[in-house]
Amino acid sequence: MAGGPEDTLEIMSNQTVAWVDLTTQDVELSPLETALQGQFLGARGVGASLLSRHIANASDPYAPGNPLVFSVGPFTGTPWPTGARYHVTFHSPLTGAYGYANSSGVFGPALQQAGYSALIIVGRSEKPIYLEVTPDGIFFRPAEHLWGRGTREVHDALEANGSRVACIGPAGESRVRFAAIINDRGRAAARCGGGAVMGSKNLKAIVVRGKAQRDLPAAFIAEARHAFAKVRDHPNVRGLRDLGTVVLVGPKNRSGDLPARNHQSGQVPWVDRVDALAIARYTYRTRGCYSCPIRCSRLTRVERGPYPGELEGPEYETLDALGPLCWVDDPEVILEANRLCNDLGMDTISTGATIAFAMECHEHGLLADAELTLQWGDPGSVLGLIERIARRQGLGDLLAEGTKRAAQQIGGDAHRYAMQVKGMELPRQEPRIAKGFGLGHATSNRGADHLYALPTIDLAGNLDAARHFFPPQIVPELMEADNEAYKPDLVVLSEHYCAVSDALGVCKFSTAETYALYPEDLAIGLSALWGREVNGQDLLTAGERIVNLERLYNVRLGLSRIDDHLPERFTTEALSIHTFERDASGEVVRSASPIHIGRLNDFEAMLDRYYLLRGWDANGIPTSQTVRRLGLQSYVRGFDAPGD
Repeated sequence: MAGGPEDTLEIMSNQTVAWVDLTTQDVELSPLETALQGQFLGARGVGASLLSRHIANASDPYAPGNPLVFSVGPFTGTPWPTGARYHVTFHSPLTGAYGYANSSGVFGPALQQAGYSALIIVGRSEKPIYLEVTPDGIFFRPAEHLWGRGTREVHDALEANGSRVACIGPAGESRVRFAAIINDRGRAAARCGGGAVMGSKNLKAIVVRGKAQRDLPAAFIAEARHAFAKVRDHPNVRGLRDLGTVVLVGPKNRSGDLPARNHQSGQVPWVDRVDALAIARYTYRTRGCYSCPIRCSRLTRVERGPYPGELEGPEYETLDALGPLCWVDDPEVILEANRLCNDLGMDTISTGATIAFAMECHEHGLLADAELTLQWGDPGSVLGLIERIARRQGLGDLLAEGTKRAAQQIGGDAHRYAMQVKGMELPRQEPRIAKGFGLGHATSNRGADHLYALPTIDLAGNLDAARHFFPPQIVPELMEADNEAYKPDLVVLSEHYCAVSDALGVCKFSTAETYALYPEDLAIGLSALWGREVNGQDLLTAGERIVNLERLYNVRLGLSRIDDHLPERFTTEALSIHTFERDASGEVVRSASPIHIGRLNDFEAMLDRYYLLRGWDANGIPTSQTVRRLGLQSYVRGFDAPGD
């Protein structure tokens, strides 16, 4: 960055990092290291550095000495549009490798406004406790009375006087490997099992009592207002504002990108029962996170019937995971399943994918339960398994291990039905249709993940963004959704921009999902905040550095090319896409012949080009030249970087 990292960071020296030892109940405070922010910006980048430097036992994700890092970015808790994100970094119990989760709401801004850029939590409390984090200090409070309680009760007990809560439910206490951390009642830092790590430390909750907005440069406030209006008025956010993320359900079903029956299909004939208009019938209010002009969140309510209740949600990923993926067509069952996951503290994506895995294993005679049918679409099986997984009861104890480990225990062909990469269950895209997402799922350093790359440009038809970032000669082929030639280019760019968004503490709905803001827009704001010149390429280089640091963490553990692959279903089975229309009687009829066949033609060629663009060798390991170029030499431990 212009001026050098040391100069860049002086402006942020008032931000505090707290080292919190739960065993001794000691707290050590220090300023945020200038070199950290110069290289990694904040939040995700700082978390990656801290985990890499302080991991104590990579063979045991629950080792007391392993850190659980809560961190925020320089835009978190400011007027910058969507500046609401916080990050949690840890050694993942689900993948056994690099792990993180990211969430929004108001918890992150409260942590920033309390004066903390990061909490590094180590040790294990003898008894359940919660942390009270304030501008005046960090305090250890007893939480035995909250142990065993759902996240709603914990919020009821601890939310007072403007405080913000992040907590675990029974799933975290039971060390379900995909347990989530729930904040602000309806928000989840869900993926990779951070809730299980929190539970292993006997840490039930973190309560943050912030203070008024910190003093910010007038130039930054002016740039934030300009960016806020730009996001608010951008045409690409309109669908999210009007109907939330479930606006994707209908278009995805038409294209074959709505995973169903554990990816045996990419469509459902009853999409109108669970699409955005169906969910709108239960919506009574919209909500936005801190400083958000989009306000995509929906508050829903079921008034009567067997599943009455209220919920913030569902999001698209949750709706598909607990609906079509398990062949559930009742929106009220989906809403109830979402409520249960939130209250028990589980990642809805992994939960739905794990239940779908169990149902397909049952379909093939590999799994049965004395109390649950495990039949496709059975509400009792879906809701019953959620409860059993969270408390590790009966079959739930096996499924709480995640699909990779469960398949190993079941044996036979069960591994064929485990839709996972690096041990983490796939999110709700169909790799044979959304090919950039498929490559991104495979290469993501935290396991299968839609938000690690979020390569939307081709699928969204965003020609302006394509022309902004890529040479004109490759744009036509890059924009063809079924053309694999330049999907690696798209994934690499998107991974960098997503890392920047996470590091700065902003939502990707303002960046890599919609491109309402480009890296240059973020750089203008950061320059005004820091009082030093930063440009868009500086930010993308920082994003590249973060991705490579996360890769180096996994390389130290022995991960390589073999771990960057999708389940064989996606490379050996074609996917038929049909049209669905109502006949004269009103029945939905599927077209006799497919209108499209989805398949991955040459995944290995995509992976080869991805590695080439990244400066990694053929086995997916960063070369020594790449390590030096990005200034990551001090993080290369436990292995020798290959030659140039």
